[in-house]
Amino acid sequence: MTRIRRGYIARNRRTKMRLFASSFRGAHSRLTRTITQQKIRALVSAHRDRDRQKRFFRHLWITRINAVIRERGISSSYSGLIYNLYKRRVFLNRKILAQIAILNRNCLYMISNEIIK
Repeated sequence: MTRIRRGYIARNRRTKMRLFASSFRGAHSRLTRTITQQKIRALVSAHRDRDRQKRFFRHLWITRINAVIRERGISSSYSGLIYNLYKRRVFLNRKILAQIAILNRNCLYMISNEIIK
């Protein structure tokens, strides 16, 4: 019986998977079954960590603002500053406040002094 050559579709699919896993180490980049498992795992981690990254950055911004606020002793804490901002209807998000705190502290001090008055 003559040998039947398989089609190109399955080979193309495996090649695509191998390109995805080319940076993995050992069998995780060579064996098809292991590649599929690692690909699923990598995509699950990427999906989960997109939400985690948002949480992490918000936490970082709050920490930076709080550190600058307590350093000068403008307000008692971060929460007091945010409360006064919302009370005066100054809607600056935490990302912008953190950038102001890092790059131009005097500007943040001016904002907080105006809010307290």
